[in-house]
Amino acid sequence: MSQFGTKKCRRRADAGGLVHLPPNSDFLSCKELVLPWLSPLELANVSGTCKVLSRACASITQRRSLDASRGLEKFSIPFVNSIDPVPYSYFHYAPSQLLHSLDRQPWGSIGGRPSLPDSPNHLYFETVSDSVTLGCSCERCDNGRSCPCLRLDGLEGMDAECGPNCKCELDCGNRLTQGGISVKLKIVRVAGKGWGLFADQPIREGQFICEYTGELIMTKEAQRRQQVYDQLARRGHFSSALLVVREHLPSGMACLRLNIDATRIGNVARFINHSCDGGNLSTVLIRSIGALLPRLCLFSSKYIGQDEELSFSYGESRPRPVSDSSLCFCGSSFCSGSLPSEHT
Repeated sequence: MSQFGTKKCRRRADAGGLVHLPPNSDFLSCKELVLPWLSPLELANVSGTCKVLSRACASITQRRSLDASRGLEKFSIPFVNSIDPVPYSYFHYAPSQLLHSLDRQPWGSIGGRPSLPDSPNHLYFETVSDSVTLGCSCERCDNGRSCPCLRLDGLEGMDAECGPNCKCELDCGNRLTQGGISVKLKIVRVAGKGWGLFADQPIREGQFICEYTGELIMTKEAQRRQQVYDQLARRGHFSSALLVVREHLPSGMACLRLNIDATRIGNVARFINHSCDGGNLSTVLIRSIGALLPRLCLFSSKYIGQDEELSFSYGESRPRPVSDSSLCFCGSSFCSGSLPSEHT
């Protein structure tokens, strides 16, 4: 930080070692542009340099705790913690799938939204072929009852929606999952479990909650990362959010495998905990006419009351090294004692 100060500034330190930078310091004048880009550790290091920056960093931390989505969703999604002093969980937010990671993303800025290298629907609207135009010509799809895009509907575990080449608008009744999160949620610190996603309003049965987003990675990379995550888990207090989804094709002869890693980048779905009894959410693969890949979306499988935790089943369990992060604390009568893990 010395390049931003002066010799006079460095001489003016109080008994606690905090430096008093002048109001016109180059760094202070652009602190609101710089600080939101810093990681928690970097923010803590900057916070210890002077009183002005200490207050600015505290303000950034407060704003981060008020909205995990960084303004990218319709509603703010706050962190709530009455268990310990941890104000929030640090990760990069992505409203939709990404084909790559993000090195930096601002969080805690005053107003505005962070810009992503991909628009929120970039990957989702990637078409199968530029030479093929697939989509309906409906002005509105009458809630999907007569839309030809529904010809994909009815396949086991999969629903269909309008796609990138359809003429209908985003508020069309057959684009239910394309407008982002439309219910109020909060991320709550739970004793013995860490962070969990909770309803911040009553949610009716069958309501769309969110998409499970993250980095889309190849199977070989998923296997490599899972080995690293398992090693970290054995050291304790680490939990990955790598989800493997298989879409069985109509022929039954093959399946499409999606590896979605929300460990470093994703949305609030990464905080949804496992429940051995299936929880109160169901997973549905959503395909759209003209879209390259399906999306994994979560719906309420029953009525969910305000302040109730959201959960779903991660899948079947397999033997894995015992660690703090492999134990299941769902508390259901069907609890197996360990979290499911994919045969990568």
